[in-house]
Amino acid sequence: MSLSDRIEKLTGNGLSERNLRVSILDLIRTVVPFDSFVWLLTDPASGVGCSPLADVPDLREIPSLIRLRYASAANGWRSTDAGRVTTLLAVTDGDLARSTLWRGSLAAHRVSDLATAVLRDHYGCWGFIDLWRTDGAAFSQFECSVLAECTSLVTTAVRRSLLPTFEGLPAPFDQSDGPAIIVLDNELTVLIQTVQADTYLRALLPGPVDRPPVPAAVYNVAAQLLAREQGIDGNQAAARLPLGGRWLTARAARTEPTGTGTPSIAVSIELASPLERADLYARVAGLSGREREVLDLIINGVDTRSVADRLAMSQHTVQDHLKSIFTKTGVRNRKALVARATGAA
Repeated sequence: MSLSDRIEKLTGNGLSERNLRVSILDLIRTVVPFDSFVWLLTDPASGVGCSPLADVPDLREIPSLIRLRYASAANGWRSTDAGRVTTLLAVTDGDLARSTLWRGSLAAHRVSDLATAVLRDHYGCWGFIDLWRTDGAAFSQFECSVLAECTSLVTTAVRRSLLPTFEGLPAPFDQSDGPAIIVLDNELTVLIQTVQADTYLRALLPGPVDRPPVPAAVYNVAAQLLAREQGIDGNQAAARLPLGGRWLTARAARTEPTGTGTPSIAVSIELASPLERADLYARVAGLSGREREVLDLIINGVDTRSVADRLAMSQHTVQDHLKSIFTKTGVRNRKALVARATGAA
């Protein structure tokens, strides 16, 4: 059985998004061995990381690794074609020292090659998989082609695995401690944060109570801001983050220096707006352009006849679009559809 067949069989097991990624990596390792990995799930609109999964030599280097990954134009993912698999040796013509990421981090861990599979489809960029090899080992063209054959399947599976994160009405979240703000320096060191920020970060990535939470999502949006400033790409420094039936939005912005101080990076985290959530819901469900138009009008309380008038189609066609939306999202009526899409009761 080919790797693609094994992955396709796996996708029918109803695994959560994170467990699906772990299981896919286990299958890949049997065919394309690797020593370490980073699998970053990204916001499909901005391409900015929202849920990392990694096994790297030193977790203390995560902020530096993230910053360097965003700053590296070689082996980028935010503008790479769908299904493409590249290697660091190939994009640097065999001279790894040309890579900012390699010079700043990978060289110290004896990384000799890095294969990157970009997960992109018609609905956006859903992330990338970085596979590391050390001590002189390189990825072959055959191995890259095996990975490339699986990329479309993996992309669809990961996208669809996010649909359950919209299910159920989210429990009330205590926001009495005010806004969630984290301030970082240009090395992505956290300088200060609000109480609410700590609450959100612990919920996003649970860990021991006596240890500070790892602000992985914060590092990613801050790193994207630095990448924008360096002219790497023009993507927004923002990402939507899944959190138990609700979605949050993290945004990074540059602060103004005061006195002799240097400008910092401020990252805010707040509940995603109904429109932000609905846009992501439509992407995750794989709605067509027409289906998205129908969904937008339904969310705004427009009835079937008015939807038909506004979109210049028959009521029968509107109903056909609704049936397709219900099938793709797994809901049975408009009320449930609106609740899932917007997060409103």
